[in-house]
Amino acid sequence: MIKKILVANRGECATRIIRACRELGVATVAVCATADRRAPFALLADESYCLGPAYAGHSYLSIDRLIAIAKRTGSEAIHPGYGFLAENPAFAQACEDSGILFIGPSSQAIAAMGQKVNARRLVEQAGVPIVPGSGAISSYVEAQQEARRIGFPVIVKPSAGSRGIGIRVAEDETRLAEALRMTQSIARSAFGEPIVYLEKYLSRPRHIEFQIIADAHGNIVHLGERECSIQRRRQKLLEEAPSPVVTPELRAEMGAAAIRIARAVGFLNAGTVEFALSGGKFYFLAMNTCLQVGHPVTEELTGIDLVKEQVRITSGEPLSFRQEDVRHMGWAVECRVNAEDPLANFTPSLGRITAYRPSGGIGIRVDSGVGLGQKISPFYDPLLAKLIARGRDREEALQRASRALSEFSIRGMATNLLYLRAVIENNDFRRGDYSTHFLEEHPNLLTEVQKLAG
Repeated sequence: MIKKILVANRGECATRIIRACRELGVATVAVCATADRRAPFALLADESYCLGPAYAGHSYLSIDRLIAIAKRTGSEAIHPGYGFLAENPAFAQACEDSGILFIGPSSQAIAAMGQKVNARRLVEQAGVPIVPGSGAISSYVEAQQEARRIGFPVIVKPSAGSRGIGIRVAEDETRLAEALRMTQSIARSAFGEPIVYLEKYLSRPRHIEFQIIADAHGNIVHLGERECSIQRRRQKLLEEAPSPVVTPELRAEMGAAAIRIARAVGFLNAGTVEFALSGGKFYFLAMNTCLQVGHPVTEELTGIDLVKEQVRITSGEPLSFRQEDVRHMGWAVECRVNAEDPLANFTPSLGRITAYRPSGGIGIRVDSGVGLGQKISPFYDPLLAKLIARGRDREEALQRASRALSEFSIRGMATNLLYLRAVIENNDFRRGDYSTHFLEEHPNLLTEVQKLAG
């Protein structure tokens, strides 16, 4: 077993990893920017070192500094968490070159799935359906020809993109040129290259991701799906598992497809395969080559600690379970509590936390990255905590989530707690009748927020 791990992340993500390591008897090293010196994760680790100024480019994204601290502290491995450098092949390669274990897949696997155009080709060769689309687009004329072949509306996507950044929808040819220009520009500035491609726009799809995990002994297992369709600006706000619309037969088919993709790329460790579900058919969207923000939903549903499995796999051990051992026990839902104001167009809210009382009770888990007195700065993601509710069935899980959201108290800034309650208590959501456009189709949620605010 690995003896010491450097956690190259912050907030609730770093806290989650440090706790799992402590239960395994593994020492942890936290790294933090100056803005996070007194953050809970920095105080929880066995050792803590300052990376640099608050700006992520000079701290959490500094590969050289992370490697140097890992060497100085005798850390045998680095856990990247999610976000920041977690899916950066150059970071994985730097770890490999330095003799440090990277808790994740190889740099080659990350690179293969990070380029969406290449990933689509590889997945199609593996016999998994993909959303109708194009290869790399280099000019407007080419985009025009491909869009006509695919059929409008189309989505213009960066090949190296993630988290929905840069995606534009073109309803017709008059909007295609502007969508192409905008996506290429954002792709160049955000990802360092302007390569884009087209996909057919699916009108009311559901976003389903399958959790997979693989060891170095040839074992690849899927742990079922998470429904991720409740999104705002293509950022997931709420996840639940299992999906209200995935049957056992469809689950088996999609899970097998996710495993075929993992084998095709030589995948190791934990990741997710994202699918669009439309008209009863599923299509590959992307593969996330790291632990995901929604992983607690799967943990609560299966009783499997994914972070512990990651550490064991990197230590050379086989998975502690087989596919036939995976069981879904009840239902789970995760709500992401953000520092933002729903009544002010979800503007990020800054300030210092003057009161903090997370929820509790049976079936409630809170993965938090903040504490009383902590200052919320503009430098990072606005995620404050994740509230996960589990029940014997969907109704009980949702009732617990609603109750826990009403008890969760954060003062000092605006949060989306009431907005999350409005979603949970919405009749269409309760019926499981929703798609990735749910929030846009339900502007009345903001009215419900005002009512809940009293």
